This record gives sequence, structure tokens and C-alpha cells, in this order.
Amino acid sequence: MGKNLTGGNGKICSPQGNEHSISLQEFLEKLNVDENGLSEQEAASRLKECGPNVLEEIGKESIIKKYLRQFRNLFSILLTMGAILSFIGEYIEPGQGNLYIGIALAGVVVINGTFTFIQEYQAEKTMESFRQLLPPHARILREGKVRDSLASELVVGDIILLEEGDKVPADGRLIETNALKVDNSAITGESEPQLRSLERTHPNMLECRNMVFSGTLVQSGNGKAVVFGIGHNTQIGSLATLTQQTSGVDTPIRKELNHFIKVISTIAVIMGVVFFILSFFLQNVFFASLIFAIGIIVANVPEGLLPTVTLALSLASRRMASQNALIKQLESVETLGSTTVICADKTGTLTQNRMAVNTLMIGFECLILQYTLSSKKKAATQEVEESKNKAVTEEIADSGTQGACVTEKPAWVPEKLSSVFIRVAGLCNNAKLRESPPGYTGDPTEGALLVFANSIEDIKRLQNDYPRLEEFPFDSLTKRMEVICRTPEGKLEVYLKGAPEVVVKMCSSSLDSGEIRKLDETKQQELLDRHLSLAKKGERVIALAYRQIEELKEYTGDFIFLGFVGIVDPPRPEAREAIAKCHTAGIKVVMITGDHPVTAESIAKDVGLANAGNLEIVTGDELATLSSTDLASRLKNPSIVFARTSPVQKLKIVQLFQAEGEIVTMTGDGVNDAPAIKNADMGVAMGSGTDVAREAADMILLDDNFATIVNAVEEGRTVFDNIKKFIVYIITHTIPEVLPYIAFILFALPLSMPVQLILAIDLGTDMLPALALGEEKGEEDIMKRPPRSRNEKLLTPQVLLTAYGIKGPIEAIAGFFCYFSVLFGGGWNFGEQLANNNPLYMQSITAFFSAVIICQIANVFASRTRFQSVFTMGLFSNRTVLVGIVTELLILAFIIWNPSANLIFNTHPLDLRYLLIAIPFAILLLGVDELRKYLLRRNISWAITYLKW
Repeated sequence: MGKNLTGGNGKICSPQGNEHSISLQEFLEKLNVDENGLSEQEAASRLKECGPNVLEEIGKESIIKKYLRQFRNLFSILLTMGAILSFIGEYIEPGQGNLYIGIALAGVVVINGTFTFIQEYQAEKTMESFRQLLPPHARILREGKVRDSLASELVVGDIILLEEGDKVPADGRLIETNALKVDNSAITGESEPQLRSLERTHPNMLECRNMVFSGTLVQSGNGKAVVFGIGHNTQIGSLATLTQQTSGVDTPIRKELNHFIKVISTIAVIMGVVFFILSFFLQNVFFASLIFAIGIIVANVPEGLLPTVTLALSLASRRMASQNALIKQLESVETLGSTTVICADKTGTLTQNRMAVNTLMIGFECLILQYTLSSKKKAATQEVEESKNKAVTEEIADSGTQGACVTEKPAWVPEKLSSVFIRVAGLCNNAKLRESPPGYTGDPTEGALLVFANSIEDIKRLQNDYPRLEEFPFDSLTKRMEVICRTPEGKLEVYLKGAPEVVVKMCSSSLDSGEIRKLDETKQQELLDRHLSLAKKGERVIALAYRQIEELKEYTGDFIFLGFVGIVDPPRPEAREAIAKCHTAGIKVVMITGDHPVTAESIAKDVGLANAGNLEIVTGDELATLSSTDLASRLKNPSIVFARTSPVQKLKIVQLFQAEGEIVTMTGDGVNDAPAIKNADMGVAMGSGTDVAREAADMILLDDNFATIVNAVEEGRTVFDNIKKFIVYIITHTIPEVLPYIAFILFALPLSMPVQLILAIDLGTDMLPALALGEEKGEEDIMKRPPRSRNEKLLTPQVLLTAYGIKGPIEAIAGFFCYFSVLFGGGWNFGEQLANNNPLYMQSITAFFSAVIICQIANVFASRTRFQSVFTMGLFSNRTVLVGIVTELLILAFIIWNPSANLIFNTHPLDLRYLLIAIPFAILLLGVDELRKYLLRRNISWAITYLKW
């Protein structure tokens, strides 16, 4: 039994990294365990010393703390202080309307903080996904007896029993195997389940076949392993830790909103303090001056901004969901619009993830198959490249799916193809046929071979006639797979499949024109040249060979070369157009693949990646050896492909681009992609990917389609445009809200816009029109502009000039004109003070409020476009704007003529003629903004400098 674990032996809790390379005896001695397993006493001691086999979050914060943390920003603090002061004001002087002000301000703070908390809380599901990869139970051997145990109670040194269908509960080294195959795709990205062995087969632990890893799935066979890594000390635990410790970055829109809030809040506080001081010295009433300062602050802060932004992003995410792009983080909608680099997987994103045999080279003769899939049939044409370039075209009909079984040999198939060539393709193969598309289960490359072979010969019959006796599985070092089968005559044949550069060198002869001929070095080189020519067409090339043998063992020479099989994953038809759209929009598209650089280059050219310039190919090996300066130089190339790249290198690629100042969108689907997805400015997971990748992502592609990303980019740019539109719309009325307070202090005018009416605009009349601006479609040039600069702000001097210097003053003039019209019409004299309950005063502030609302109706029309004339958009192209305007008018009518509203807002019914006075000002506002857009479209330099926002 295992020796007692003392404090001095605590190293046993952590893997040393060489568990796969040392001898099995040394490994067992190192862990103090024998073939009977640990004793229960020893296991309990190790559990206490090393802790449970679970993935715990690091520095977990309580839900309450996380929620309260959302209220630390300047905007929340400012509005909270305003709400508290309003409640104090209501307590000291009841009935002045301060209660409603305080409730409204507190409500805004709670809504904004709650929304942010919900977003952050959803991100925590990433760790839960990692935990779900651990099974709840495991079978273990202790004191020579097999028993069931909770996976969380496994300790280092436990012997675990693995069977088909089990999920491996911890990292371990195998001590017994029986045809054991494990799917390591969750860890390594390797799609084909690998046969395990007791021998050290690779210097890299992840590639070594004597290892099993936590969270992977046993596909077939059974075995025993000794646990050496648990919890965070497993491979999947390290990925979980890396993902959690990888800092998620603030979205560009969050950064911009924070900047906007700081600027506006600073302006509000400065004005509030200045006018508090002025009011106090002029009126010498401290509390009245304080309430007055609150009014200044409330007038400057657009309380409805964040709820409006939230609703607009939510609507955009719904539109994107209808286009197969599921947004998890609402703010990430806009991040797509500012993306400068998209790092995209090849398989399934730029291609159809539908592998099919495209080319056969039998000996030195080439047969090309071109598949055209439709809902009813699959057509195949063949073109035999013989000395006379003779071409024959036939059609093969099947039941309508790529995976349908065709047992009758098509007429065009050469006789020599239907024998040993098909046996190697179909029998040196671990995929399985199935009826539903794509026609197989297993590795896509093997599946494509199997489906093709089955269309010519009945694979099930071949498997019965040529039973498999031994398998030597594919290995990333040997790059080949061998199986030994017994023929119906009782002889032994070994079938070889693998990388062309490996298989060709193992062949001493070839099948050429139906005859076996010697294969010298010249002929071998000719075959390898042929292989490169196929790879340049974007095909994944597999070489086939065979030989007859006398005994069961692995062979490395004297094979007969049969030919090449070229397999293609066709590019998505829409990929080229989508990439062209990205190039027009100034977005760099980077392809990442594990394929051969030649194949990667071909696919890149097929989908149009090379159109932006000379294609830069960077391999995984180069990525590991190049200096930061050299890499930075190569990353500046407009067209880049990363080939032979391991999934774990994706994080480095993302960080390299970010270090160069790029905003990166990253796609992925595996557990090992999660750190890169999370670290990217915009993480995109495939809908067909792992739960962990989907949880780490900001967006999920339900159709795994690159064109969907591009559509989402367009939506993101439109969102940023629209947010700018309703920011200009919302802050325009700041001027007519602030100027009454300035006039009150400097000229002793009756206050023409009390705080209640300011909030009625900010949180009432403006909300739906502003939201309607968020539904505007993108303008014509939305995907012809370069990505916005990181330095471009939502709140620019041009935005402030448009809102505060042009539109706002027009609205203020309209308000004061209507205000004085009522006052002078009622017999008021300049300098005369009016009580708050005076009907004339109540009518005058109602007129001011009404004028601002009417001008805002013109403003919402003007704000529908930034550059185009609003009259080109069509009156009914955005019906929500019309609904918003109707809502504004209804709220205005309610505040003017409803007795309850009169009591709350201190308003009074108003003669209709005072409303009509404001209409010319509204028309003026719309006309001035149309002139601004006209000057921009004419590229007038001074207009572009001062008026383009």
C-alpha cells in the first residue's frame, strides 16, 4: 500500500511535468502506490493534504459585494447624492416636488446598477462549464478492491478504472490498456480519438499516448490509470485558471460611456458648485441654493442615457439573433463595429466543414471528382488525366445525402480502383457509417474516405471479408496509420494511410497503369511534387499503400504505393463576398488553421484573403521562435494566415494584435480556445463548439458562418452611429434646461424650467424617440468607412458644438419666446416675482416646456442621419420614430391638461396658440441640420473639421 503522506512530501500534490517520460516503476514509487491502490487511511490523508478534485474559483466575491460595486461610478454617486438631497428637501419643505425628483433619480441609479450586475453575473458561468466537464463519480481501486467514489474525493495515487463512455475524472498515467481509445479534443483540439498505450510515444505530455486527462471521453476499450493530477493541477484545470485569470477587457462602448459620464458629470458638478455659490451670495439662503444646485446638476446629466443605450443594444442583439448571431453581452454589439482584426478559424467558419473526396491519384493517373450537392441528388464528374488528356463525364445519382450508401460500382470507376485501393481507404479507417448526414461519425477526413469507399464497395461486407487483426494508430510523430487484415484466402495484408511525405518514402514500388513497378527516388520525388500540386489546390492529401506480410507487427518499408486521395472542405460560397466587404470596411481578416501552409495558402486565395496584398504565412513553429519586433513587422501585412498553429497559440496571436493597438474579434470552438476568446475584445464561439467556449464568448454563431460575423460587424457600426445620434438628441435639450437657471440667478427671472419638468423630458418624452433612433438602419456608406479609431469618442467637440452650440440654443430661444409670450400676454412686468402657485407662472413654464418638446420632435427627425439628408430615408422607414413622436405629444398633452399631472409638475392648461409659436423654431432647427449635412457631403473642409460628429 501507499506510504503515509507527510508534510515534507507535499510535492506529491502537484504534477512535476515528467510523469509521462519516466519509467512506470519510477512513476509508481514517486507516488507511493502499488498495483492494489492506496489504503483508505492514506487516501484520507492525501485528501486532507491536497484538497478535493474540484475546480474552485480564485478570490470569489459575494453576490452582494458584486452588486454594490456597480454603484461606485461617478454617474451613480452623483445621482445618488442628488436623490438624497431631494429627499432631505422634501422633509424640510414638503410639497415642493422634491419627493418625485428623489424617487426618479434613485430609480435611474438602481436600474443602471442592476443591468451592469446582470451582465457581470452571466460571465461567471464560464467556470461552471469547466466544472461540468468533471464527472460526479469514478470507479477506483483501493486496497485491492474496486469501489465507486465521488470524483471530488479522488486523490493523487488513486487507481481509476476506465471503460467506454466514461469521462476521465483526473489526469493519470495508464498502467493497463485494452484497445483503449480516448477523445482528447476538449484538451488538444485533436478531432480523432486516439488509441492509448503504456509506452512513451512523444516528448510532449499532451501528445503522449500513456496519458489520460481530466474531462476527456473514453470512446472504446478499457484500462486503468494512476492519478497524478487533480483539480487545478490537471490540464483542464490549468486552462480554467488561465481563462479566469485572463482579464476580460472593457468593451469600447463601455469605455466611451464612462468617458462621456465623466465629462458630463464634471460639467454638471462644476456648474452646480458655481451656481450654488452665486445663488448663496445673491440670495443668502443656504438650503434654497443647495436645491437650486441640484436642479443645475439634474439639468446637465442625461438621466435617460444609460437606459436608452441598454434598450438600443438589446434591440440590436435581437436583430442579430434573427441572423444567427447570439449576443451574450449587450455592449459587445458595438465592439464588433470597431473591430479592426478578425481572427477566424478555417474549418466550419470560412469553409463548409463538409469534407469530401475531390481527387484520386491512382499510381500516376489522376481522377478528379467534383461534387455538386442539392436537395435531391449528388452529381460527380470525373476527369482522367492520361497521356492524351482524355476526359469523360458521368453522373451518379444517390438518395440525396452525402452519406448515402451506393453499393453498385459506377460505370466510370476504373477496374483497378475497385480492389485494394478501396480496401485501404475503407478498412484503414476508424470512422463509422450512418444514415443521416454527413453519412459518418468520427474524424471528418476519415469519414470522407469511408463515404467515398462505400459508394464503390460495400464497406460492411469488406469488414466481414477482411477482418482487422491489429492496428497501429496514427501518431503526430509517425504521421501514419497501419492496420493488418486477413484476406478471404487466409493471407495477411497491411494497409497504410498517412502523410504523403511519410508514406511515399516507405514504398519501394507502385501500382502504375495496373502494374506493379519499381519506385526509385526519382519517381518518389515525382509523387511528392504531385502531392504539392494537389495541396496548392487547397486539398488535404492522404497517401495510401499496402503490402502482404507473414506476421503481425508494424512495418516501415517495402510497401506498394497505391495513390493519393485529395479531400476538400469547400469554402463557403458567401465567404469571398464577406471578406471583400471586410477589406472595403478596412478590417483585416486573419485565418488560423492547423493545415499545411500550402493548403492554407490555397484556401486563403479561394476565399479572397490574398486580395488585400501579398499573403503572409506564419507557422506555429515560427510563432514560437520569432522575436517580438519581427512578429510585429509581419503582423502589419494586410493578409495573414497562421498555419500549423496549435489551438493554445491563439491567445498569443490575440495578445500580439492587441499590443499593436488593434481591436480583435476572435473565433473558436474548443476548451483550449476559451482563454483567447475571453481575452479578445470580441470573443466569438461556434454554435457547434464546446460549452466552455460558448460561455467564455461574447457572441455565439448559431450557423458557424463567417458571413454572419460580417453582418454583425455592420450591425455594430450601425449601433455606434445610432448611439451618437441619440446622444446628440438627448444632450441638445441640456441648453434649454440649464439657461433658465442662469437667467434666474443673473436676471432674477422666474424659473422657467423646474426640475420636475426636466425629468419629464429626460425620463419621459425623450425615451421612446431616442430608442427609435437606435432602430435606424445603417447609412449607405456604413461598410465603406474604416473602423473607428480607438481615439474616437462618443463625446467629441463636434458633438458638443452641434448640440450645445447650434441645436440647443435654437430650442432655448424657442422656449424663452413662448415663455415671455405667456408672461407679457398676462400682464407681467420685467423684474416682477411670481409665486409658484400663480396660474400665470404655471402657464409660462408650461409654454417653455412645450416649446422644447416641439423642437425635440424636429430634432429626432434631424438626428436620424449623420451625413445623408433625412429626406432620403423615407418617412415610414422607421415607424418607431413616428410612434415616439405620438408618445411625446400624448405626454405633453397629459402634462398640460391633466389635473393630476398639473399638481405633480406644477403646470397649467395652455392656449393652443402658444404651442404653434414654437413650430417655426422647430423648422429652423431641421433646416440648419440639413445644411450641416449638405456641407459635409460636399466635403467642405471647415465643415468636416467643426461639424462632422
